[in-house]
Amino acid sequence: MTLDVWLLLGPVIVIAAIGAVRLVHRTGLPSLLVFLGFGLLMSSGFGVVLHNPETVQKIGLAALALILAEGGLTTTWSHVRRSVPLAMVLATVGVAVSTVVVAVVVRYALDLDMTKALILGAVLASTDAAAVFSVLRRLPLPPRLAGALEAESGINDAPTVIAVMLLSSSAHADAGLGTFLLETLVELVIGAAVGLAVGPAGAYALRHVALPASGLYPIAALALTFVAYGGAALLHGSGFLAIYLTGVILGNSRLPHRAATRGFAEGAGWLAQIGLFVMLGMLAEIDELPSAVVPALITGTALVLLARPVSVAVSAAVARVLRVDRVSWRDQAFLSWAGLRGAVPIVLATIPWAAGVEGSEDLFNQVFVIVIVFTLVQGPTLPFAARLLGVGAPGEAHELMVESAPLEELNADLLQVKIPPGSKLHGVEIFELRFPSGAAVTLVVRDGRSFVPEGSTRLRVDDELLVVTTAACRDEVETRLRAVSRRGKLAGWYGEQGLE
Repeated sequence: MTLDVWLLLGPVIVIAAIGAVRLVHRTGLPSLLVFLGFGLLMSSGFGVVLHNPETVQKIGLAALALILAEGGLTTTWSHVRRSVPLAMVLATVGVAVSTVVVAVVVRYALDLDMTKALILGAVLASTDAAAVFSVLRRLPLPPRLAGALEAESGINDAPTVIAVMLLSSSAHADAGLGTFLLETLVELVIGAAVGLAVGPAGAYALRHVALPASGLYPIAALALTFVAYGGAALLHGSGFLAIYLTGVILGNSRLPHRAATRGFAEGAGWLAQIGLFVMLGMLAEIDELPSAVVPALITGTALVLLARPVSVAVSAAVARVLRVDRVSWRDQAFLSWAGLRGAVPIVLATIPWAAGVEGSEDLFNQVFVIVIVFTLVQGPTLPFAARLLGVGAPGEAHELMVESAPLEELNADLLQVKIPPGSKLHGVEIFELRFPSGAAVTLVVRDGRSFVPEGSTRLRVDDELLVVTTAACRDEVETRLRAVSRRGKLAGWYGEQGLE
């Protein structure tokens, strides 16, 4: 096709994908399924086949880097801070355990040699940042639990990419376990070091360099994340870990036009998701997928019902031994079910295919089917699982990103809180919240109408509050809201401190 045709077809696909996202938003399904469907339609219905795994691998890894940058830039550090130690254990120990469990099962169930079995296990070990972000950021969960899932999905791409590349390389296929672990550790350390260097330096530069246009700040922030990615890659480190850490640091620094930067990153991330998933759908050949259904169901069942729960349980035990976190059985069960797979495993499946590993095209088809089937099963059931396990948190405050010069000058945040049924915020007067002096309820939305509250205004179920708070007071405001929601205005007298 000519360039003009592609320039017409591309925007049409993007617009159609955006419209489809609106339709599936309330079903709880990750939008990746719609985008993969567009890709399959392009290849099977219109004959636009992209049968070039090398090209797809390169573009796919670049798109994953952009998605991780967006994930880092839009991650709220105060919500994931307590969860980072657990997320790091899940992203390392958990990935290793999941890889081995899946490999052992498929080694005997599908009669694969151990190298291919390990490749398949490593490909499926990583949860997908795009899928996790798209589902969990609209599912009310405690910050600690949501933060663990978000941070895990951002961190675990790095070790899985390294593992799959090393296992797919003939030069490393016969390397000993010690050599394999050492190379992986070195790459992760280099990637972390680059991210922790570029992030603060970039934040300092953006705060002290007056750019001539506000639109340049989002571009500069995103470019800095890719500086970290490229620098780490040139030093033979993990570019994925570097870009995610840089994004987290920049996204949580008090930068000029911070809200615009996050909005720009979200738009870029969505564009990367659409292009990536459509491209992966075009790579798959629909006629070959039926033969992959049975092995995919065997592998996927082993992954979801055995490997993921075992990896979470082992990670929780390690975190408890290291005294970095204690994870209840309810949280472990939800973490096990919420390990969504998406584009990452499909992109990783192109690595052995591009490297010429025998039988890797069949592995790609299996992974493609696994992602579709088990995303359909897990995605819509996550709200039910949260309610069943009692881990939901419908009354949690969340930040609203608005571009406001006064908020930036005051180093302040805007929080939104909706009072759920059963909350003891119902009946409490505004002054009884006893917020610190740096915070105030500025607006109440009730029955579709908004008004500025007074100190004597009594809150009701289904009210939506807008709270302005300085960054220094934010944690205190959130814990106070949580405490009053649980025990009422006398929460402090009952010993309720609002901790998670």
